[in-house]
Amino acid sequence: MPNEKKLTLNRRGVLTTSAAMLGGALLGSKAEAAPEPYFRNVNTNSSPSTLKITDLRYAIVVKPGPSPCPIIRIDTNQGVYGLGEVRDVAGPVYALMLKSRILGENPLNIDFIFQKIKQFGGDARQAGGVCSIEMALWDIAGKVYGVPIYQMLGGKWRDKIRIYADTTESKDPKEYGKRAKIRKEEMGLTWLKMDLGINLLEGIPDTVTRPSGQTRWEKTLQPHPFTAAEVTDKGIDRLCEYVAAVREAVGMEIPLSMDHLGHIGEKSCIRLGRAYEKYNLSWMEDVVPWYYTDILKRITLESPTPTLTGEDIYREEDFEVLCSNHAVNKIHPDLATSGGILQTHRIGDMAFKYGVPMAMHFAGTPVSCMANVHCAAATRNFLALENHSLDVPWWQDLVEGIDKPIVNKGYITVPDKPGLGVTLNEDVVKQHLKPGTGYFEPTKEWDEKESWDDRTWS
Repeated sequence: MPNEKKLTLNRRGVLTTSAAMLGGALLGSKAEAAPEPYFRNVNTNSSPSTLKITDLRYAIVVKPGPSPCPIIRIDTNQGVYGLGEVRDVAGPVYALMLKSRILGENPLNIDFIFQKIKQFGGDARQAGGVCSIEMALWDIAGKVYGVPIYQMLGGKWRDKIRIYADTTESKDPKEYGKRAKIRKEEMGLTWLKMDLGINLLEGIPDTVTRPSGQTRWEKTLQPHPFTAAEVTDKGIDRLCEYVAAVREAVGMEIPLSMDHLGHIGEKSCIRLGRAYEKYNLSWMEDVVPWYYTDILKRITLESPTPTLTGEDIYREEDFEVLCSNHAVNKIHPDLATSGGILQTHRIGDMAFKYGVPMAMHFAGTPVSCMANVHCAAATRNFLALENHSLDVPWWQDLVEGIDKPIVNKGYITVPDKPGLGVTLNEDVVKQHLKPGTGYFEPTKEWDEKESWDDRTWS
């Protein structure tokens, strides 16, 4: 046939044509446009399959929030590095003890490495090392593939992340209200939180019933059910004065949450929840330790004020116990405790199926903040992200590469740059280092593995 040659395409022709069509479809280009490489966003200075972890170093920033925060840096054999952050209060040793277990691994195998080191985490700050490493691995992956972290979690549900913050306490209810009003009107917050506990009743007679002569351990370090402390009617009335003053200052339309009730008994939590009903609080936080599921559930069922917990929980399984039993109305993981970015995203998805919303606890530098922002952007049932640093003038100067102010009228814009989307401002970080510590100095003493407890079963 005379047109037979025109209809015959060799193997190279098929591949070339297919690539052009695929490139045009993906990039939205016209058919006649020159084809572009399919993996056009890949960092060509990196070879993903041969990427290896070569080092882990740290720098401790003093008081970016309530406590010092160690920032870690994971280096690779190809010059790509990732930043993570150990949760406030916890020291860098939680990450350093894991260094020998991640050296030589490909940092792109994020879930594999997490499962390898997961057993060395624990509830509250003990999970800080595992979570900081997980954050840094995601930062590396995003840089290698040229995409923001939220994109690797399935994309984003929102472009801006709502921020809420504590309001500094005052013994004067009216002053407390003024401070909350500043948060709303001058800082632009659309969600507020106040600390309100029995510490504000100190020195006021007949407000708290408890044994005299208690040690600090008995009063504040024992779990709540064992302190024998109960709030009286007079005490409840006094605490309600604070809530009333804040509500008068900020109005009823803005969500208002409450934290740090103090180590009080189950019945006092229920009575306070009922007394606060008319103020329409969004939640009472951590009324008793999270592992007392049955007690939490009783409080939740009997209190018209919603309950919330989760900032000290490490495992998704423990969150699921709370959610499946509806022991709390909302959960509140801290990404630097709850396994890192992917695990917290999974916790949110799990809670969604039980109809449980998720707020997020955060206190630290913009490094950990951005990890939270990416996770929150990609998690459907997210409510609001805490920030403890609104009153720290140099907080946002610790990083570069992101629009300033980072917190703008109560929101953080989700960055679209690869990885976390920020780099450190070396000069500013060095100005705020913990005295006696260095800036990402060598940690060779942690290179060698000294134990072989890599599994918890036999």
